[in-house]
Amino acid sequence: MKIVAISASQIPSTVANSIQAMKAVHALAQLGHDVTLLVPSHEARNSEWEQLAQLYGLKTRFSLEYIAAPSRRLFFLTAVRRARAFKPDLLYVWPVQSAVLGLLHGFPVIMEVHDLPAGRIGPFWYRYFRDMRGKKRISVITQALHKALDEQFGRFLSPKDVVLAPNGVELERFADLPDPQTARRALGLVEAPTVACTGHLYAGRGVELFLKLAKRMEDVQFLWAGGKAEDVEKWRETAKDLPNAHFAGFVPNQQLTLYQAAADVLLMPYGNSIAISSGMGNSAKISSPMKMFEYLATGRAILSSDLPVFREVLNTNNAVFCPPDDSNFWQGALRGLLDNPSRRAALGIQARKDAEQYTWTARAARLLDGFLK
Repeated sequence: MKIVAISASQIPSTVANSIQAMKAVHALAQLGHDVTLLVPSHEARNSEWEQLAQLYGLKTRFSLEYIAAPSRRLFFLTAVRRARAFKPDLLYVWPVQSAVLGLLHGFPVIMEVHDLPAGRIGPFWYRYFRDMRGKKRISVITQALHKALDEQFGRFLSPKDVVLAPNGVELERFADLPDPQTARRALGLVEAPTVACTGHLYAGRGVELFLKLAKRMEDVQFLWAGGKAEDVEKWRETAKDLPNAHFAGFVPNQQLTLYQAAADVLLMPYGNSIAISSGMGNSAKISSPMKMFEYLATGRAILSSDLPVFREVLNTNNAVFCPPDDSNFWQGALRGLLDNPSRRAALGIQARKDAEQYTWTARAARLLDGFLK
């Protein structure tokens, strides 16, 4: 099948929406489809496949094309116009504007939805998309998001046109991981009980709680891998008097699994309000963090904030839950896991088993299943 994908994400980038788009398109290519991804042109653009493959952890090649447009609004139109030249069987898009324009041009459209539309213009486009004729399907990353869409718009689409598609993981990246002690030696880390968190350092990701626990638990090493350079510098300065708190900064894709493997316990210390990459909005009720699926695949015990949306994937057999921001509860739960190797092992075994249902390729196949029949 010939597929043209359209994303407004900056490529290359280390922000979540960029990584998610590249992983989703890569999965389509892995299924054997002829895929071209159209993205906005920008000063840091890079179409060198080897470098993109290294940054995003890609194996199967697909085409990437940068679209020059004088404004963000015109990108959506320009991208669809460019897509027409490929005569695709399917448009696979993230921007709702491109979904609408694609339907107007008669293309079958699958649209990924990761958040609720904001402001006055966003809901307008979603209503327009909802009411249009044509072959269309949406994917939602959580049941909570599907429910929120229906609450905002009435029934947004017929249930047959909505596919639940949480984010995914590439299990092959997590095959044959070393044990925590071996991973720590490979990274040159202190040999001690270690907990880790990966990802950006935006508000609501639990960095304050992470440091509070580090201050109280001096015998435990706390490792955070990821984040923009300016955020990493800020938190390193904040933690300068905590010798057991470490901010590794950005870690290349191929090395990130080793950092996760170095942990005895992996943390998801999200707050009740979680900023998205733009710094705007709150995704705490509808989010599907990619790290959650990586943590499952790592096969380590997971200690997570007890947000209802996380329980769509996590459960008491593969994770331990804590009330967000309750540092006393977190400290007790973490100490309990560190003192109980058999409990950690049982959680990790179940986590790895549960990860098998969340591969990117299985997700892509589910989104395409029966759509063009």
